[in-house]
Amino acid sequence: MSVRVRADEHSAPQPRGRALRAGLGRLRQVLALRGRPRPRLRLLALLGFLGPGLIAANAGNDAGGIATYASDGARYGYGLLWVMIPITVSLVVVQEMAARMGAVTGKGLAELIREQFGVRWSAVASVAFLLTSIGICTSDFVGTGAALGLAGVPAQVSVPLAAIAIWALVVRGSYKVAERIFLAMTIPFLAYPVAAILAHPHWGEVARQSVAPSIHLSSTYILLFIATAGTTITPYMQLYLQSAVVERGIGPERLGAERAEVISGSLFANLIAAFIIIATGATLFLHGRHDVGTAADAARALKPFAGQYAELLFGIGLLGASLLAAAVLPVTGAYVIAEALGYEKGLSRDPREAPVFVGAITVIIAVSALVAMIPGIPVIGLLVGVQIVNGALLPIVLVFIWRLARNRELLGEHRNRRGFDLLAAGTVLWTSTLSLALLVITILQFA
Repeated sequence: MSVRVRADEHSAPQPRGRALRAGLGRLRQVLALRGRPRPRLRLLALLGFLGPGLIAANAGNDAGGIATYASDGARYGYGLLWVMIPITVSLVVVQEMAARMGAVTGKGLAELIREQFGVRWSAVASVAFLLTSIGICTSDFVGTGAALGLAGVPAQVSVPLAAIAIWALVVRGSYKVAERIFLAMTIPFLAYPVAAILAHPHWGEVARQSVAPSIHLSSTYILLFIATAGTTITPYMQLYLQSAVVERGIGPERLGAERAEVISGSLFANLIAAFIIIATGATLFLHGRHDVGTAADAARALKPFAGQYAELLFGIGLLGASLLAAAVLPVTGAYVIAEALGYEKGLSRDPREAPVFVGAITVIIAVSALVAMIPGIPVIGLLVGVQIVNGALLPIVLVFIWRLARNRELLGEHRNRRGFDLLAAGTVLWTSTLSLALLVITILQFA
């Protein structure tokens, strides 16, 4: 038995704030079922509420992101926790615009770029994102191998099995099945709060440094600050979110509920990032272990200070994060390519109906998995290369999102309002500036 919440198709359009309150109200009504508590119905109602927003935000906490957050804690303790507050606001703003455009227009971001700005811009974004997808997906398959490597499973075994399972899920399944499994892949992230508790942090100091910035003027601090912002807001998150909203069939009448889901997903994802900083800050920083190369290195380094369970929990979190990102990225790349070229797309489509979409997924997974299995692959160099492409692509994507979200002809009454538009413009400006700064610093460091 399932619970479905239907909006009145003949109701008048609601202002944005009222629509959000209505969406939260409908969620409360569904969860507060009449009669005796029914756990199964409540779970179904919750799963009906959760979706693209939670998946997109958590896919950003991939192997590279975990390594960055672990480096924050290992190098500066709780000193970079305050960064998560403005980053969370920025993530909510960007994700909300992408979700709103998908719900109102029924089109993915790459498709809107092609229609509004021409094929050339769409082609440039598609090629750049294809390279980014393969690079990040490779690093996440490396993360999968590293996580299972903590249990003694070689990457040459774990990576191909993971690649085959992901391909079967996204190609042979349906959107509904894939979304539920993607949501299940977010559960391992809960290992990080437990790992943070096992690390016995000074919670008073955690609270203080979360709201009182302790800024350092060293180049390392600035680089980690920029990297943290860059790894939290990445292009594929918005591209996936908008296309997933369209494929899920979310329309303007469900904007309130989708906004609530986007906000809750962003808060959850960045709380997980904060717990990673807390766990490493309470252990590695205090014991002088300031250098963290990868997420797997952070997991191993925790063991002497927080016990074997902390290492295990960090490994579980890394596995879930890597698998989620390795599944979402090929799908996002396929969405972008199909939308940019005007081909059929969708996880519920038969391969014969959407050959380009399925072909793109297959190529991205196959190439990424094969590269990840190369013995001695330079993971740091790979992440640097991905960072460079991401740094160049993110400002382009953010400017497109902002310009489209404020377009009166495209969105009508659902366009950015004046106050929100100023906030969105500021978000695009500061996030793009940090991304370009990281791009320049990375190139100079490895030139």
